[in-house]
Amino acid sequence: MQTLLIASRKGLFVVRGHDTQWAIAAHHFAGDPVTQVLVDPRNGDWYAALRMGHFGVKLRKSSDQGTTWAEITSPAFPPKPTEGPFADDPTPWNVEMVWSLAAGSAAEPGTLWAGCMPAGLFKSEDGGLSWTLNTALWFEPRRLGWFGGGNDYPGMHSLLVDPRNPRHLTLAISCGGVWQTVDGGQSWSLTANGMKADYLPADSEQDPNTQDPHRMVQCAAHADVLWVQHHCGLYRSLDAGHSWQGIAAPAPSGFGFAVACDPVDPLRAWFVPAQADTHRYAVDGKMVVNRTDDGGASFQTFSDGLPQQHAYHLVYRHSLELAPDRQTLAMSSTTGGLWISPDAGEHWHCVSQDLPPVAALSWVAP
Repeated sequence: MQTLLIASRKGLFVVRGHDTQWAIAAHHFAGDPVTQVLVDPRNGDWYAALRMGHFGVKLRKSSDQGTTWAEITSPAFPPKPTEGPFADDPTPWNVEMVWSLAAGSAAEPGTLWAGCMPAGLFKSEDGGLSWTLNTALWFEPRRLGWFGGGNDYPGMHSLLVDPRNPRHLTLAISCGGVWQTVDGGQSWSLTANGMKADYLPADSEQDPNTQDPHRMVQCAAHADVLWVQHHCGLYRSLDAGHSWQGIAAPAPSGFGFAVACDPVDPLRAWFVPAQADTHRYAVDGKMVVNRTDDGGASFQTFSDGLPQQHAYHLVYRHSLELAPDRQTLAMSSTTGGLWISPDAGEHWHCVSQDLPPVAALSWVAP
């Protein structure tokens, strides 16, 4: 029996099952938008981030797999300066959404990281009871050059903690490129070299500070290998994200939002293509998943069990997730579809087409 958490616009769903036998087992926060969910690999705690509109961002924590939930402190920016270079910052100093959550290392049992929109990074050292803004990145002068992609403001959607060194974090921002720290956030480097944004004028399309990586993931066992689904194509890094190499996009499109990678095999990754840019649904109304087993040199395209006619689904950034068994793959859409593959994406089973729009998925370790 496996357990999948589904963060949606109308609450958090818990799905349990195996192979092609899956069912919704629970529904938490009914009617409330859940933007992100984290299962802490260190102790099994569940965290859910809610976007409550007028009532702001809320965080919930469960230490008993959803039987009970407690509200914990939410990240918050300090007051905006009234003088100095950031007094005219057009970005509001208000957390609109928690877009990414990550646990620290086993040696840091209380450490959590949260990436937000606007693109601020927050750290907790007490399991979410309190949060501190990373001021080194927030007051980085180049932050003023970031801008929103599909949102009004830049957002931090991907947050990777190097399994070899918990002081090494790599962040992806739309639209603000890729940033890294190797000293726990005291200093930062912009490392989006090699990416190309063809939505910008030719003289600035390779500016690393205005790139739009849609999602970034890391191979845990080979942590120098990172993958990115960019607004303008696919990328892979072999040097821990310090430089990026473009991958020839497979049919039918190099545009998309989601990417997942194998935690052990550095050559295997999955992408879900979509029709760019204003359409943002499956190309020709046919849903497919592309998988590479050779580091992006070639791809296989799978569609068995996926809708192939008038399928107007979009698989968003955090909606393609590989289970700990490395074979079970879950995929959900912004139009309420949920599919699960028992064989690494080659065949799919439809669990539901009637969920609310899905923002994120997370597997619970057995």
